[in-house]
Amino acid sequence: MGRLSWAAAMLLSLSACAHSPSYDPQDPLEKVNRPIFAFNLKADQYVLRPVASGYAKVVPSLARRGVSNFFDNLFYPTTIVNDVLQAKFVQGGKDTLRFVMNTTIGLGGVLDVATGQGFPRHNEDLGQTFGYWGVGTGWYLMLPLLGPTTNRDFVGRFGDNWTEILQYTDSVTLGERGALLGLQLVDSRSRLLGADRALNDQLDQYVFIRTAYLDRRRNLVFDGNPPEEDLGFDEDDSEPAPAASAPSP
Repeated sequence: MGRLSWAAAMLLSLSACAHSPSYDPQDPLEKVNRPIFAFNLKADQYVLRPVASGYAKVVPSLARRGVSNFFDNLFYPTTIVNDVLQAKFVQGGKDTLRFVMNTTIGLGGVLDVATGQGFPRHNEDLGQTFGYWGVGTGWYLMLPLLGPTTNRDFVGRFGDNWTEILQYTDSVTLGERGALLGLQLVDSRSRLLGADRALNDQLDQYVFIRTAYLDRRRNLVFDGNPPEEDLGFDEDDSEPAPAASAPSP
């Protein structure tokens, strides 16, 4: 996803309900995805989670908030570009003002001054743009270390790389960029430590993450108002026909 670790899906588990294992037609590669998911869990258990826990214990919460704000602002041009690609021109103008305000008055984005001035943060990316214009999600995929995605979102990640500021500056070396992305990964994981218990309580963690990810992406594509899913029932079949009344004597 470029900027967020696969563990970001855990945050969604706070608002989802438990799911029992079931076949999902969007996941024909489940036999391949499950071992990759198991590998990702082990990598998180032995590497990312301990590092993120240490980061949360050592770094004060106010400083962590500044780091989070900085990274949110650093990658915000992706949202602005996709505002335009989705023809959300008013939102795009407001998001541009948000980026300028936080970059200047907010000291490079460390302080989020724009939200308090009526310019809230939005979330747009190329995967959502594809979905906005009717491109289907495709198959569900579990990527090593990078986590859940779909065919549509996977292609979108590559396109979003060209909207990142770090691509267009010579003052940041490859090593420095890697260090920045590493810190961003740890910061993102530290925000999700509270969601670990919810995930651990699931009977099937794989299905839980898959459902949470797909539901969240669908919700983002439709800006929080997804249409009702067509379950294949006719409206006339939704309720039983009333019983015929007896003829009057």
